[in-house]
Amino acid sequence: MKFLGLSKTYLAAFWRENRKFLLILASILCFKSAVADLNSISGRSMQPTLLDGDKVWVNKLAYDVKLPFTGISVLELAEPTRGDIVIIDSEVAGKRLVKRIIGQPGDTVYMRNNLLVVNDEVVDFEILSESREGTIVVEHLFDETHQALLSAQRGNRSTRSYGPAQVPEDHFFVLGDNRDNSADSRLYSFIPRDQIVGRSSSVVFSMDSDHAFRPRSGRFMATLD
Repeated sequence: MKFLGLSKTYLAAFWRENRKFLLILASILCFKSAVADLNSISGRSMQPTLLDGDKVWVNKLAYDVKLPFTGISVLELAEPTRGDIVIIDSEVAGKRLVKRIIGQPGDTVYMRNNLLVVNDEVVDFEILSESREGTIVVEHLFDETHQALLSAQRGNRSTRSYGPAQVPEDHFFVLGDNRDNSADSRLYSFIPRDQIVGRSSSVVFSMDSDHAFRPRSGRFMATLD
């Protein structure tokens, strides 16, 4: 009993001396959990839009208000739409993914040799540049425009064709912009809405892992398409 009394006295004193710091820390953690956070980009699945070493801003209030430290939505603010770059806590993949929404609930998605068709409409594209890495194209997905990378290598091309398949209710079809180097809905199937953490529309800063992690000056606060 004496030990318990000393513990309570110590905890009370600790709280009095550190309550401002603890309250600030709790506020920061709640903010990062439910309002906004940074997400690191690792890998090349979203090239050319996102680069390995990018730190992107994640707006966690883009679609829902969720209870901190949970995935429970208490208020829906908006629906994810085609073209959005979303951060996903994927249960199937067992990790966080960053992909682009291509198909909404009810859409029919079809791909043949990387030619994308949504609701029987061919997604128009224009060639922007060509190199040994591949071809960068500009896709026009209805009212949204973004870049995609098509590999020049003759490796595994099994993911270049898909469907047709209809997106179920409360699910989304997502792709990486690096079409031949992305594990996305072609592998993990449709993404449940409640696994979408938030939306990203800007790079906060970027570190180049190929050059001793030097900052990429041109990507500071860069807007994403």
